[in-house]
Amino acid sequence: MFEHLEKLEKRYQELEQLLASPEVIANNEHYSRLAKELSDIREPVVLFREHKRITRETEELNGLLEEKHDKEFTEMAHKELKELSDKAQELENKIALVLKGEDKELNKDVIMEIRQGTGGLEAGLFAGDLYRMYTKYAARKNWTVESMSAHPSELGGFKEIIFSIKGPEAYKRLKLESGVHRVQRVPSTESQGRIHTSTATVAVLIEPQELDFAIEPKDLRIDTYRSSGPGGQHMQKTDSAVRITHLPSGIVVACQDERSQGKNKAKAMRILRARLSEMKTQEEARRVTQERRLQIGTGDRSEKIRTYNFPDRRVTDHRINFTLHRLEAILEGDLDELSDALIKAEEEARRL
Repeated sequence: MFEHLEKLEKRYQELEQLLASPEVIANNEHYSRLAKELSDIREPVVLFREHKRITRETEELNGLLEEKHDKEFTEMAHKELKELSDKAQELENKIALVLKGEDKELNKDVIMEIRQGTGGLEAGLFAGDLYRMYTKYAARKNWTVESMSAHPSELGGFKEIIFSIKGPEAYKRLKLESGVHRVQRVPSTESQGRIHTSTATVAVLIEPQELDFAIEPKDLRIDTYRSSGPGGQHMQKTDSAVRITHLPSGIVVACQDERSQGKNKAKAMRILRARLSEMKTQEEARRVTQERRLQIGTGDRSEKIRTYNFPDRRVTDHRINFTLHRLEAILEGDLDELSDALIKAEEEARRL
């Protein structure tokens, strides 16, 4: 491991020099590629340098202990050696995880897709509740939310809502939200007070950068059409809505929320890039499933992961059999306790 880290540090130093050269600065594409490579290896190099600093301090302290000292100094030195040893071990564990790629994606931005499932109009309302829950959570974390595509339902919820979330640990905190969410409550449309069960589907996708995931223009069919929206002075006068079809995969993305065709196209491309990246990730995951001992959920959109029970004020995550009787707070975006439990369970499963 340390031999590999030495090579990474050497490459890191080379990249720093290259990025300071006028020739590279003048070439935007080359500069961006090298800057991305530098960013990708920064974390293990920083951890390795800290590990080397601790190693030097340990060697110096051991050298001092070879000389004669009073009892108090010797005891303090041994205590400090123990602390340095613990720090070194912690750093080695972190480095091992980073090199395995376990933490590589944790600070990526995400695109979330919420769709109404079974339950008709009530399912659309529940999709709206989930959207509100995640945006409230994002506000608590000082993350940035950007709406990308929305198809409202008749009662004020959503048939589908797609939005991006940008901020530190966004993917780490949200990646385990993918799957089927179920609600049990008396719908506002129910006159007899009967409890109904409805569902909504959540998908959490890493938003890759354009440099990370290139799409060939020849693989795309781009159509424009008249947006459907409010009438009057705000009625769309031009064909600003955009539909992009990725011919090899058959994936279709449409955006019409913006009045500018260019903005709709840019958002549609971001969604398409995220979906294609997710499809590639899922294919790779299926290939290595046999080697994995345990996962906290598969990330499959068809997997029922959580139930929100209104009569009992209860939220249960079925993957880890974890229940909280704080339904109102959770729907107001207080998700950390649930998120922490899922992250802890995944880390424990990874160590098995």
